[in-house]
Amino acid sequence: MSNHYHTLQISSHASAAEIKKAYRHLVKKFHPDSQSTTADHEQIVKINAAYEVLGDDQRRQRYDRELATPAFDPEFEPEFTPQHSRSRSDRQARTAQAQQHQRYRATGKDLDFQLHQWQQQVYAPVHRFLVQILYSLQSEIDALAADPFDQALMDDFMDYLEDCRRRHQQAQQIFQQIPNPIKAAGIAAALYHCLCRLSEGIEELHWFTTSYDDHHLHTGQELFRIANDLRLDAQRSLRVVSGKF
Repeated sequence: MSNHYHTLQISSHASAAEIKKAYRHLVKKFHPDSQSTTADHEQIVKINAAYEVLGDDQRRQRYDRELATPAFDPEFEPEFTPQHSRSRSDRQARTAQAQQHQRYRATGKDLDFQLHQWQQQVYAPVHRFLVQILYSLQSEIDALAADPFDQALMDDFMDYLEDCRRRHQQAQQIFQQIPNPIKAAGIAAALYHCLCRLSEGIEELHWFTTSYDDHHLHTGQELFRIANDLRLDAQRSLRVVSGKF
């Protein structure tokens, strides 16, 4: 009876890199948009289902334990609804709420000074990273659009996503280092949600590089658009509180 390892044509001892390589090879072979004689929509559905499990370390471990159970039917796989980004967002929201309790207590000139320091030490570098990520997406997609199945072009796009992850992590570390002052509450909230949507967008674009499913590409683009709107909200809020509107 077939199982996810058989679907991806790999050993149950395959490494994460081997799983990903096998998945991308099969997607290219069977994807309906590849204009290949082997294109097969049903096979793509099975391949995607297999990679959703084997491409995730925790889900793969659970699956391996189930395979070892005699009563396990490898053809049965409960419907998977991704909740990881929501769970991560919930944790980050609680972190942001905890930070609000640590705000500075001050008035008058002290508040203005705190805002100025936070703007220089947190807002400015975070905003710079956000702009670098958000404004480069369209040109990268345009370059990939020439031929999404060209390995060199896809490798360039994957390198771009890795660079986005690195910049996002740096921005998030800076954002979390210093509690926002009272006057920056609205700005910080917009930045926080911007970082969340951007993280989700990067993950959606990553899924596109492995599945070639346009749904992930379009979802990633929409999340980037929402993130940019939030960035602009933060920028406008800063101008208001600093009296530069």
